Formats: sequence, C-alpha cells, structure tokens
Amino acid sequence: MLSSSFAEIRPAGAKSIGQLCRSLVAAVLVALPCLEPARAETSLPKIEALIPELEKQIATGLKEFGVPGASVGIVFDDKLIYSKGFGVRTVGKSESVTPDTLFQIGSTTKAFLAASLAQAVDAGRLKWTDPVIDHLPAFQLADPWITRDFRILDLAAQRSGLTAYVNDSLALLGYDKDTLIRSLRVAPQTGIFRSDFRYLNIPHVVAGEIVAKVNGANSWFDSVKRSLLDPLGMTSTSMTPEAIDQAANHAVGHRPEGRPLPIPFHFAFPYSVGPAGAFNSNVKDMAQWLRLHLGRGQFDGKVLVSEQNLDVTWTPRVAMNERLAYAMGWVASATPNGRIIWHNGGTTGFGAHVGFLPDHKVGIVILTNLGNSSMADSLAQWFYDRALGNPQVDNIALGAAAVRAGEERERKERVSGPAVPLPARAAEFAGSYASPILGTATVAIVDGKLRMTLEETEAVVALEPVKDEPSLFSASLAPTPAFAPIVAMTGEASFTQVRFERDGAGRPVLRWLSPELPHVFTREPGR
Repeated sequence: MLSSSFAEIRPAGAKSIGQLCRSLVAAVLVALPCLEPARAETSLPKIEALIPELEKQIATGLKEFGVPGASVGIVFDDKLIYSKGFGVRTVGKSESVTPDTLFQIGSTTKAFLAASLAQAVDAGRLKWTDPVIDHLPAFQLADPWITRDFRILDLAAQRSGLTAYVNDSLALLGYDKDTLIRSLRVAPQTGIFRSDFRYLNIPHVVAGEIVAKVNGANSWFDSVKRSLLDPLGMTSTSMTPEAIDQAANHAVGHRPEGRPLPIPFHFAFPYSVGPAGAFNSNVKDMAQWLRLHLGRGQFDGKVLVSEQNLDVTWTPRVAMNERLAYAMGWVASATPNGRIIWHNGGTTGFGAHVGFLPDHKVGIVILTNLGNSSMADSLAQWFYDRALGNPQVDNIALGAAAVRAGEERERKERVSGPAVPLPARAAEFAGSYASPILGTATVAIVDGKLRMTLEETEAVVALEPVKDEPSLFSASLAPTPAFAPIVAMTGEASFTQVRFERDGAGRPVLRWLSPELPHVFTREPGR
C-alpha cells in the first residue's frame, strides 16, 4: 500500500491502510533532493565503495526509526553482489536477521501481478485493452460508463478515480474476496478516471482473479508460481500466514506503538488482498526478481516476459506529483542522471522497498520488520542518489524527522477527554440494519454499551458516543476471540465514525462516515 519518494498500502485500525500509505508518501518526498543535470556512470567499484557507508546508514536507520531488524541486498549486472542482515528478527530476542530471513513484502507484490498480466498478454490470453467485465462480470462500479470502459491495464495503474484505499478495511472486519470485489459498486467516483492518481488495492484482487482464470489455475498464486516464481528459483516466496509463521527463519512483524510491539500473522491482512500485497519473501529470492527486470524480461538466457510488455509495466500512467508517476505495480521517478523504477510495501508489521536503475544495471531490496516503510524508503533514496551521482542529502535524518512529526500528529488526534455517557435516546438506535453489500448489522445495548454486530462475519464493533453529537459514534473493532489477533495487529483505534439518521424517504439508517468505507445500512421494518 506508497511513501514519500515512494507510495504504499495501509492497514486499518490505529493506522488505516490508507493512512499508512499517506505517511509513507510524505516521508519520501521530504527526502527527495532538487536535482541538477550531471551524467554519472555506475560501475561495480563505485557500488562496492558505497557499502561501508551504506552499512553505517543502516545502523543509524535502525536506531532512528526504531526498527528491530533489516535485510538488504544489492544486485549489479545480473549478480547479487551484496546481501546482509542487521538487527534481530523479534524485539527482545537474540535471533539475528540474515539474507535468508523471510519478511512480508507488502505492496511490492503488485509488480509481480503486473508481470503476470504481461505474461498473459504475451501468451495471447489477454489484451491490455480488454474490458475488465468481459473477463469478470462481477466487476461493477457505481458509474456504468466507467465500468464498461475499465480495461485490463487500468486495474494495476492506480488511476480509477475512486476514493483512495476504498473498502480495504473490510478485510479486517472479516469480509471475503468476493465481498471486497462487490464493494466497488458503492465506491464513489471522487476523481477523474485515468487522470487522477488514487491508490487502491481491490482492483489488483480483480486482476489476480482474471490472470488465474485465463491461465486455468486455481488461484493467482498458483499461476504466478508456475510462470514466475519457479523459473526464477524463488523457492522461499509464499503467500499465506502459515507459510511465514512456520518457516524456521522468519522475522516477526512489529507495530510502531512508541516502541516496536510484536504482532501475530493473520489472513485478514495482507493475505486477504492477495496480488495487492500478500507475498512473503527474502533478500535472496527478491534478488532473482531484480535480475529479471535488469535483464529486461530475460533470466538465465530464457525470456520469461517480453521486453515490450515488461516495458508496459514500467511506463508512467498517471502523475502522482511533479516528480513521480505511477506505472503498473511500479513508480517511475525521472532524474537527470537516470530513471528509478521502484515500489515500497507497508503492512501492519513490516516495511519494504524494491527498486532498480534500469539504465545503470543496479537494483536494491530492503526488508524491515516494523509496520512502516519509511526506513526502507529513506535508505533506498540514499543509495539511488549516490549511485546516480545526484546531490546528496541526509535521507535517514529527513525521513526519521518526517515519521516523528507524523506520529506526533497522530498522538494529538488520539488524545481523548473523559468518557462520554451513552445518549438518553440510544435505545432508539437498537435494531437490525441491512446493507446490500455487507449484509445485516445488529445494533444492541450490551452491558450499558452500544454494540454493532456484523452478522455475516460475526465481527463485534464497539460504538463509543461522540461528545455533543447524540447520533454520532466512533466505531472500533472489539477483540472477541476470532478478531483478537486482528486487533493486536492494528490497534484499537476507530476505523470509522457512524451516524444514525434518516434517509430521503424518512427511513432510519446507519451511515458509515469514513470516505474509505462508504456504506449505508437501512433499518429493517419491525426489527
């Protein structure tokens, strides 16, 4: 889900999936230098000469960002020339990170989806211009014209014009893949289709379903394993919480909560969004992925993706700002001394950055076990500037300062006053409410507190009254046994505010107010 020089997905809860991405984007932009034209050649001796100072930067980054551990690899001219682990796999424990340590890699998974689409185009099973609904009729948007004109290429290009991160948090409430896809039908069009950058995850789930279907595979992972992971020898890469949790050498994710707080693995995030951010991998496997891109689709003498269609995934599709553009699963940064193609990944417990300089034969992968990719992004920007001969800034210091400022803003937002008593008319709100997308929500007073149960998933949501607003409540996921691991991952902060009101026909409704969760439940008659 991107960050400042870079961009990413966010988890809901204390940080919603979108909030994480926005904080990441802010962190990298602050570290981007103003570049002056000056062509610089990149060579193996030049890259090797950077390594001693790079290791000092890593040590500083671990301290400044509060990251327990990291693993870093550098590829040059089709070879992994550097790989090393730093710090520990779990805070408070002694097991060290190595280049073989598995991490969640978050939204850097999106580039694998883009490559799998390119392979399907190579095979003649898809065209970039195919309408999505011709392959998956369940894909429906609020605007029927955009639904019909939405093409395969658009799915991975972040230019839908829908509200950013829309409905991502439904996965944390237990809703399945089909519901996530169906939820796009109520997503408002807040930007201009194909003109405005909007970072989403659910369209990538749609794309994964299409790739699996046209390739006759049971799942997108089965398809991409056969077409990319196995040919690249990425034998350690997986896409389930069980696979990483049961691996002997894996990092534990940590939620930034003043100090790194270890959190469990759970299917709800990121595994529920599959191609949008669900891979587990390590530096050695990701080096093979970088070799494929630096080889422009060739690996060990074999063409896995045509250069023509791989180039489609690198080509800018929509501007993010004056210096960055989103391609397909990659972000493209143009500098006077060469292009940077990159993406970051942020989950609730991990941060990653993968990128390369296509005109200079060098790439880098940085994996960390803290739910924020700012250290990985800052370190990558430090490396790119020096490899390209760009003006040098203290990227670690700038990135850490941006993170601290963001944490202070969030701390102030979370400061709450005395508990607000339940409004006198709260009993009026009790009853059953129905959503065409999310099913029935039952509202009841339990032990003097207002609760909402989402019957389809059995998620229980605490509704805390907001001061001076008798119909307005703050909604947070309750740590019932089935959802306690999710609350441990995300924290107990509100994921939306809800309001009890009446619609235009005078019917009582329960409206979720977060722009990223645009859902309305209508009171069922007699209930």
